[in-house]
Amino acid sequence: MSLLSRPFVADSIARALSALSGLAPPPRRQFADLAVNTTAISVPTRHGDVPCTIYRAPGTTGRTPVYVNVHGGAFIMRYPEQDDPWCRYLATHAGVTVVNVDYGTAPKCRFPVPVEQVYDVLTWAAAAERDWDGERLCVGGQSAGGSLTAAAARLALEEGGPRIALQVLHYAVLDLATPAKDKPVHGKTFLPLWLSEIADTAYLRDPAQRRHRLVSPAWGSNADGIEGIAPALVITAERDRLRSEAATYARKLEEAGSLVEYREVPGVDHGYDILDESAEVTRQMYEFIADHVKRATGTASAERDPAAE
Repeated sequence: MSLLSRPFVADSIARALSALSGLAPPPRRQFADLAVNTTAISVPTRHGDVPCTIYRAPGTTGRTPVYVNVHGGAFIMRYPEQDDPWCRYLATHAGVTVVNVDYGTAPKCRFPVPVEQVYDVLTWAAAAERDWDGERLCVGGQSAGGSLTAAAARLALEEGGPRIALQVLHYAVLDLATPAKDKPVHGKTFLPLWLSEIADTAYLRDPAQRRHRLVSPAWGSNADGIEGIAPALVITAERDRLRSEAATYARKLEEAGSLVEYREVPGVDHGYDILDESAEVTRQMYEFIADHVKRATGTASAERDPAAE
């Protein structure tokens, strides 16, 4: 066991990184021109209230579909603001209400707490009393948020709801059972091995939990028997250390009849959109995802062309 995999060391560094995330610079402003209305709320879950931010495009009327967004951060960094540009883009271009979830992070909140928080927010968002259409519900996440998205979709399958129109797994963590050092590297990648050691140990106190179906759906036989799981859009990056597990899980979803599309973004690395590695690629992929959300929720046919009015 390396020093970084020792629980006390991993927890101490994870706390420091989480504190530093609160001092992070403002998120990139690529879509700062997209004005939206935001509202801060608290959503009740079995683990207490979870802060969320609601995004709506100005002039939005009627019961729009809803998209629950789950930010990344290696399970240890609590910084939902990093997805502000994405939430703005999605609310504006897909005609949905976005719920950006500020779930608990390790070591304070270890598995399965964040998974159950995200699932409980999904259930809350699907309720008929909301002022959006919870029957047209999507969920998506980046990196660690993609892991929590996949887990929440699995719980929705096993618990009989809520019904999810689309799950979006964007460069998601889908196999913590395989050590990061044993995962193939596809060119130069920024994702450091030391961060994986710290994050995995802080999030999962018992190493045996790394094989859990809600933690590593792409590992072994964990994705067997998932017929009926929510339709999935799986996106990974060419240079990402996590690319292979995304491809593996996509094949499992395809066998289950639930893969909508698998897309590998060429020439970029893990977190390419957050790191602003390529503004044009980010715009193209955000448009690609938004189009899938519109098709899944039925808003594509209801769009109006402002230029024609």
